[in-house]
Amino acid sequence: MTGWRGLRVVVAGAGASGEAAARVLLRLGATVTVVDRAASTRTGALAAGGATIALGAQAPPAGTDLLVVSPGWRPDAPLLTAAAAAGVEVIGEVELAWRLRGPNPPPWLALTGTNGKTTTVRMLESMLRAAGGRAVATGNVGLPVVDAVTADPPYDVLAVELSSFQLHSAPSVRPAAAAILNLAPDHLDWHGDFAAYAAAKELIWAGEKTVAIGNADDPEVARRLAAAPGRQVSFTLAEPGPDQLGVRGGRLVDRAFGGGELAGAGEVRPAGPHNVANALAAAALARAHGLDPAAVAQGLRAFVPDPHRNEPVGDVAGVRYVDDSKATNPHAALASLASYDKVVWVAGGLLKGAPVDELVARVAGRLAGAVLLGADRAALVTAIARHAPDLPVVTVSRTDDGAMSEVVEAAAALARPGDTVLLAPAAASMDMFRDYKARGDAFVAAVRALADP
Repeated sequence: MTGWRGLRVVVAGAGASGEAAARVLLRLGATVTVVDRAASTRTGALAAGGATIALGAQAPPAGTDLLVVSPGWRPDAPLLTAAAAAGVEVIGEVELAWRLRGPNPPPWLALTGTNGKTTTVRMLESMLRAAGGRAVATGNVGLPVVDAVTADPPYDVLAVELSSFQLHSAPSVRPAAAAILNLAPDHLDWHGDFAAYAAAKELIWAGEKTVAIGNADDPEVARRLAAAPGRQVSFTLAEPGPDQLGVRGGRLVDRAFGGGELAGAGEVRPAGPHNVANALAAAALARAHGLDPAAVAQGLRAFVPDPHRNEPVGDVAGVRYVDDSKATNPHAALASLASYDKVVWVAGGLLKGAPVDELVARVAGRLAGAVLLGADRAALVTAIARHAPDLPVVTVSRTDDGAMSEVVEAAAALARPGDTVLLAPAAASMDMFRDYKARGDAFVAAVRALADP
């Protein structure tokens, strides 16, 4: 960690990762300017710690040596384009963390994908801890990577979840092993098109010494895995071949790292084929790191899923209610819907340009009804009319705090005993809710009110 004292660094964004980056840079003696849109408790704390705060700045100060950008800042933001024009290097917090590693750094086991990242990285963390190592899930999961790499005492190994935004600005990161779970159109408003989005994801495999792990059942991932420069390992829900992990006789099996049987597929939580695939990805990363098969199995059994991920939240009058508010795009909603036989589907929100026609066509046979809400519900109404014209559909136009109660009551009226009312929105939440967690919480509260009026 040398060479940072006196370096003039701009940190773009004072969210969790930006604040962490600024704190570490100040501690290392850099001269730090923090740019954000508005003052906050974080900017106040950073100012008290010695940072200069430049609210709304459109260009870096003269003499800036480096700009560290927070995830989500678009590459065409005026501050970033001005920095590039001035010859200032622009990197992300993850790239900064990679450069801050000391001697004998802990290996990074990294993963990305359109859906399932947080569940998978938490599974991996549980496996690593079951083996007795000091390990932590970091990155897009919440803990900034700069905090993980500068922790004292140091971690033995890092389970690193990386978004396309983070990978876009992390050109030199080379994990020991890295997995891509799946690829489907997402964040196209940020990347411009699917090719650019997928190319950002592929950067996780850029290292020649990186064990590249990919989903053999996802054509987009499988095609790209074949071009990865390092060793290529895949996972599948079918019986595995050489250099694969898969499922045989209801058991997770490793034929890539000599592990044999690992655990029962029925032990995977949350339930559903997509989460079995996530477990296989986590197991592949753990086995690439040398974990014993017993630790993989123990970690899977000990894993407790985060809320709002295919989570059963109630059973009322013979109808099951499931909260998968984290299904924030059509690909995630498809995986969720495929886990149930007959569904009253609660969907809608901000689609961000993602198409829903194929999703509705593929799940139409499972649907017993649909209740639609949110800014882009009309796109879902149109797709259902095309592919399931006889399906009972209720649209909820209100956006106040009581909207979810109306939604759940409408879903209950459509459902019959044995059905599942599933919140799998296929869309982001910010049109009506603070985030997907708040949306899920509202759904859970409405289900509980239904059960205990």
